[in-house]
Amino acid sequence: MIEVTDDTFEAAVVERSRQVPVVVDLWAPWCGPCRTLGPILERVVDATGGAVELAKVNVDENPRVSATFQVQSIPAVYALADAKVVDGFVGALPEAQVAQFVARLAPAPSEADLLVAKGDEASLREALEVEHDHPGAVLALASLLVDRGESEEALGLLARIPESAETRSLAARARLSERDVNVADDATTLLDALLERVRDDEQARQEFLDLLEAMGPADPRTLHYRKALSARLF
Repeated sequence: MIEVTDDTFEAAVVERSRQVPVVVDLWAPWCGPCRTLGPILERVVDATGGAVELAKVNVDENPRVSATFQVQSIPAVYALADAKVVDGFVGALPEAQVAQFVARLAPAPSEADLLVAKGDEASLREALEVEHDHPGAVLALASLLVDRGESEEALGLLARIPESAETRSLAARARLSERDVNVADDATTLLDALLERVRDDEQARQEFLDLLEAMGPADPRTLHYRKALSARLF
């Protein structure tokens, strides 16, 4: 379960739903039925073992998300898959009905799913033999490859699946690894140096963008340097 805000909704819910169904719980602290439904949703979604994920949105603090769903009454629950709303309900339902709602989102695991769940490299490679573009297998294996510096194969794997926040981050880490750039080093110093060259040097511009992707939106420097890049280019 994650708490989602207006700023993180696109990546944490919409993009994430391309990999796994996401249940969005729209609630507020003053709402009694919300306090009843919330723990039920958490239990039922947790019981799927990761096949479905739960995102909670405080509607009082996140008006843009509320407007997106045109929320008129809470609790309101929506399910997203492949970046689209596929189901939903309003009000606090009994746990049995919530379980039925979630069960409709979580298909029985495939052979490739079961292999990916094992998590070791051999199983991940076997999963990709079964399903060439299994998103979970691609992301997990690409992450292992990037961690040990095998960037070329990692980038080839990532090209098999649609672009997402996760693929962009992994691809950025892979390209940085190829150039022996360590994000754990002083990224601020690296970004400041690259910023001087981004207008006329395409490679510097790509490295600058890759550093921002690898740092991620949670890093407070990311937004600052994205604005700085826009100012330099435009």
